[in-house]
This record gives sequence, C-alpha cells and structure tokens, in this order.
Amino acid sequence: MMNDPVGDMLTRIRNGLMRGKGSVSTPASKLRGRILDVLEAEGYIRGYSRTDYDNGKADFEIELKYFDGAPVIREITRISKPGRRVYSSVKTMPRVANGLGISILSTPKGVMADHDAREHNVGGEVLCRIF
Repeated sequence: MMNDPVGDMLTRIRNGLMRGKGSVSTPASKLRGRILDVLEAEGYIRGYSRTDYDNGKADFEIELKYFDGAPVIREITRISKPGRRVYSSVKTMPRVANGLGISILSTPKGVMADHDAREHNVGGEVLCRIF
C-alpha cells in the first residue's frame, strides 16, 4: 500500500535522474497527470505517455530531460506530505531559487505553477518544489 503517491512519483523521477535513465514509469492518476502537465509545460521533462492495461490499471511513462549530459531538474522536493499539509496564500507564496525554480500548487482553479497562481491570484496546497 502506498501512502503518498505524489511523493512516490517524485522519488522515481529523482532516482531516474541520478542513474541517468531516459525514462521512468509510475502508476497513473489524475493528480499525477496534472503535475506532469505542469512539469512538461515548464520544460522540466520531455513529455509523458499513458499506457492502459486490460485489468483497468494504467501507467505513465515519463521521458526525462537532460542538457549537456546533466539533468535539467537539479532538485525536486515534496513539500506538503500526508502527515503535514502545507498551504500558502498568494501573499505568503515563497519564490524558489529567486525565481529560477517553481513550486507546484493544487489550487481551486487546478494544479499550476506558482507564477500562474500569482497571476490568477489564488493560493493553495504547495505540492512540491523544483529547480
């Protein structure tokens, strides 16, 4: 049984980058798909594809991105965990690496990067931080 599916996906990405893998796979869910949409839009991964199986299960195949042999994602950290949820308003939303990184938030208007949340003037649960 998995208690933290988002944390599991981030750990799979982190481990794949450390080993220099081209892609990693993770079980599919709506929240994971939306987080991957943000990562793809921000240029941290090449893309991902969904594979559906006969038993009703599905997987995401995540294509990792490298630049000059080094991973594009230098650090990926889970902020809000099942034991301790972290929420942030627009005013208290921290900047990651002085604007070079992003935070991914789950807001009432959907899952989005921190700069999009500031633009839409919404706060929410801070899922993870990437730079």
